[in-house]
Amino acid sequence: MSTETATPLGTVARPPRSGLKKQQRGQARWAIWLILPTMALLAVVIGYPIVSAIVMSFQKDAGLDSSTGMFVQGGFAGFQNYAHWLLQQCASSGGTVACPPGSLGAQFWNAVGVTFFFTVVTVILETVFGLWMAIIMNRAFRGRGIVRAAILVPWAIPTAVTAKLWFFIFSAAGVANALIGQRILWVSGEWSSRWAIIIADTWKTTPFMALLILAGLQLIPDEVNEAAKVDGASTVQRFWRVTLPLVKPALMVAVLFRILDALRIYDLPAILTGGGGGSGNATTTLSILVVQQIRQGPNSASALSTITFIIIFLVAFIFVRFLGANVVRTQESQQKGTL
Repeated sequence: MSTETATPLGTVARPPRSGLKKQQRGQARWAIWLILPTMALLAVVIGYPIVSAIVMSFQKDAGLDSSTGMFVQGGFAGFQNYAHWLLQQCASSGGTVACPPGSLGAQFWNAVGVTFFFTVVTVILETVFGLWMAIIMNRAFRGRGIVRAAILVPWAIPTAVTAKLWFFIFSAAGVANALIGQRILWVSGEWSSRWAIIIADTWKTTPFMALLILAGLQLIPDEVNEAAKVDGASTVQRFWRVTLPLVKPALMVAVLFRILDALRIYDLPAILTGGGGGSGNATTTLSILVVQQIRQGPNSASALSTITFIIIFLVAFIFVRFLGANVVRTQESQQKGTL
């Protein structure tokens, strides 16, 4: 004898709770099977190189024994490779000593300073110019499409081509010296070579910042600016009180991308100045130092690349956490203002 449960007219009978749990478990199982190939591919492409580099960083580089003159294989080195870079210690017959000036081991902290100098200066300049370009491209005027395409041309040029282009511009008989009426050795001086890289990098990457910021500007409703204009707000007030707070999420994403890209800069200074300039290491970044060390010892280079990876990860982590809190507060304040 079967029993039926009657439901009121106009209502939908819900399936039993056990049926819902079974359906959810089935969907979760399908989700795992669908994601599994992607996770396996990421583990091979990303996970294996990282783990392999970390393992190699704890191994000694093969070389000649200074006491016997015989070729010896590397073994377990512990944190010796990391001390070589962080503490600037070099191996000798009597143990470890301070790395001599000019050696790669003594250039680590200089490369850190150069890398962060390039990152801070270029990101600030590219953010300011990128925001200015995005505001121009966001306006409605005749020929806006041509202007947008022209602004994006430097970003579309490969970095190697950009480096050679600016190398000819900054040559002794180049356009730069002809315009200022001076004869500056741009790629040979210590600070002149640094500013040459900053100018070239700003010229190339500012369109990328402008493109991301433009996407955020196009999401701002026109009614918001019109309402601020009706209330008597000036152009400067509308920019600081309306445009900048609303475009801030897109602006932070653009800045984060550029910071991550600038911290691993290699090709532009390597081609434009050869990674030298001035005293010989004025434009040597962490990535250039890694490539130079690979030619001498891959295990020590693995330790340096691991340190570089940790530095970039910590900068990105702090940046995301700091700006993430600001985004939440901004959204909460906007929601409170609309209620």
